Amino acid sequence: MENPKILAINPGSTSTKFAVFLGENQIFKETIRHEDKDLIHFPTVVSQLDYRLKLLIESLHYHNINLEELDAVVGRGGFLHPLKSGTYIVNKEMLDDLKTARYGEHASNLGALMAYELAKEQDIPAYIVDPIVVDEMEDVARLSGIPELERKSHVHALNIKAVSRKIAKRIGKDFQSLNFVVAHLGGGISIVAQRKGQIIDVNNANNEGPFSPERSGGLPAFQLVRLCYSGKFSEKEMLTRLTKKGGFYAYLGTKNAMEVEERATKGDKKAKLVLDGMIYQVSKEIGAMSAVLEGDVDGIILTGGLSFSDYIVQEITRKVKYIAPVFVVPGEAELESLALGALRILTNQEEARIYSVEINAY
Repeated sequence: MENPKILAINPGSTSTKFAVFLGENQIFKETIRHEDKDLIHFPTVVSQLDYRLKLLIESLHYHNINLEELDAVVGRGGFLHPLKSGTYIVNKEMLDDLKTARYGEHASNLGALMAYELAKEQDIPAYIVDPIVVDEMEDVARLSGIPELERKSHVHALNIKAVSRKIAKRIGKDFQSLNFVVAHLGGGISIVAQRKGQIIDVNNANNEGPFSPERSGGLPAFQLVRLCYSGKFSEKEMLTRLTKKGGFYAYLGTKNAMEVEERATKGDKKAKLVLDGMIYQVSKEIGAMSAVLEGDVDGIILTGGLSFSDYIVQEITRKVKYIAPVFVVPGEAELESLALGALRILTNQEEARIYSVEINAY
């Protein structure tokens, strides 16, 4: 199929982003914003499905996007059981797990559901690509030190895989022949060791690795346990503090990295210390992942929203450039990554994977 027309959908907590691609070329892009007052009436994420679909269809019609001309619809992958990297056909098993939030509730769970509803009306395929639960970790990497606490792979796989392919293409080599350390720097931070295209180790962006604008990262275990049992916080409050009110926010009262950098530039010593502390921890984690690859690193890739910052990029580069060349791909091209994942299937470059509740990544 030459230059198929693909609709890509990326639902977030307060927005639904979507774009239409003709082959590799984006021909239209839009973001629908969702106000808290509109979402508060929905008891669960999945109950927002009809509401979001209605707004999406209205926007497509308004911009004269004809659904009958589409060849496929692809949505952001949500919380499913651990999966190998790739593009998956949306099937009944996947829909059932997402509708019941069997593995967790998140706005991205709506991606496959929305894609399926639109695709079935046109009798075309619906896909997801590299969801957050991509798990290619080696068994040794799963050990934490306590059997009940197995390390898990929750990772910005979609963007990490996409930027790795871009850099491989830039240097003229096959993606699956290279070893990369990739640092996705955003509201959460994922740093991975990627060997021959496989993410063999990763810090779980929700509870390990460097602190970020809103997440605490890895913490001193004894002190954390004592804080949990201090009576000052409920379980829900502690989880919120770890994932939404840690990092920059805990120290400085803001999650805005640009604001923190500006404050540091203007002489705010605490802001400078905290900003440099995050850079220090990111650099240390990159070093750790290079050890996982036994020093055989073809490149270090910095991506995500924080990599728009010249200061952050320059300081991390200064600390880790001795390991391997540093490449920078700022931002998160998630809609493009979704479309390219579907395109690889439609043009027979890859085979679509089948989701099954009986099969997981390991």
